[in-house]
Amino acid sequence: MTDKLDRIFVTLKHWGVGLFPEAWRPFVSILLSIVLIIAVFALLFALVTVIERKGLGRIQNRLGPNRVGPYCFLQFAADGIKAIIKEDIVPRGADRTVHFLAPLALVVPVLLAYAVLPYGRNMVPIDLDAGVLFFFAAGAATELSLFMAGWSSRNKYSLLGAMRAIAQMISYELPLVLSSLTVVMMVGSLSLPKIVEAQSAYTATLAHWYLFTPWGLAGFLIFLVAALAESNRSPFDLPEAESEIIAGYFVEYSGFKFALFFLGEYLGLFAVSGLGITLFLGGWTAPFSWLAWIPSWAWFFLKLSALVALFIWIRGTVPRLRVDQLMNFAWKFMLPIALLNVFVAGVWHFTAVAGWSLVMRWIVCAALLVVPYVVLGRALESKVARREYRYAS
Repeated sequence: MTDKLDRIFVTLKHWGVGLFPEAWRPFVSILLSIVLIIAVFALLFALVTVIERKGLGRIQNRLGPNRVGPYCFLQFAADGIKAIIKEDIVPRGADRTVHFLAPLALVVPVLLAYAVLPYGRNMVPIDLDAGVLFFFAAGAATELSLFMAGWSSRNKYSLLGAMRAIAQMISYELPLVLSSLTVVMMVGSLSLPKIVEAQSAYTATLAHWYLFTPWGLAGFLIFLVAALAESNRSPFDLPEAESEIIAGYFVEYSGFKFALFFLGEYLGLFAVSGLGITLFLGGWTAPFSWLAWIPSWAWFFLKLSALVALFIWIRGTVPRLRVDQLMNFAWKFMLPIALLNVFVAGVWHFTAVAGWSLVMRWIVCAALLVVPYVVLGRALESKVARREYRYAS
């Protein structure tokens, strides 16, 4: 029964594909995968927008959405209808072609990244040997879309937001890739299903997730912070800082085009969260062997929900950084720690080959990470000028 429940979506897909002639089945299989991915994550986007607004309202001691549907969970439908029927206004001096293509250039690469994520046992749309590389290659195209939006609008605020976005995304993409590199080194493969399989064993009921190693814990924290910055989420939402540059790169967008930017941002957040789950949290595997009866796809979406809840909590509690703090943090703290973590992963591997005990390996690797963390953190703090308040006499 448990195995049938775990394979229910695979079985249903095979049944649906089998209804078509033999020659059509490869194309129908591809089409079904595309439709299911878009439908599931579009619905997740719709629900998360409502949950986030209600969660932020709770954090800020207000009600949040409270009018449309039971418990206001139809608010996303009202917002969607409004976005569709709202007038599409394009500035007179804008490059209309680039202005139109920019939101599409954001959403399409993000959807491509979903093709290589393993959502459960035998539930990966495309099992590429270079799945990690494909994910980052597809995700890198989003930077172009933000610049297209800012430049084509012929608006100074839009262009400033676009340049901020490019500087931020390039700066934090380096720690993001380096934190993923440690996992690739340990597994010896760029295939995401193989990375999950490498974490699927258990010792004393505890899973062999890379999160439970010193380099994996450090890598996951680096990945988490860099993912927030890559997704333009608070406290790294400088490209669209409404208190400084109105709305950043999409200030001249309205209606459905604006909704596409909103959709692309959340889909990107879900995709990078899915990658983090696969690399550090064991993908679709259970944390304890006695919980392995829960379907693998349920574990993936439970972990995804937990990360999304964490991101909402961070947005409601952490204030926005300044631009100089953002860039200093990336280049003077995140990047050195990420490079050091690659070295620590190598130390963890070779000390195991040399026969060191697990406790000794933990002590050595933790020391190699904690000491530079403290030194770099204090060096970063020392360069921040103390703010002085002066009052009129």
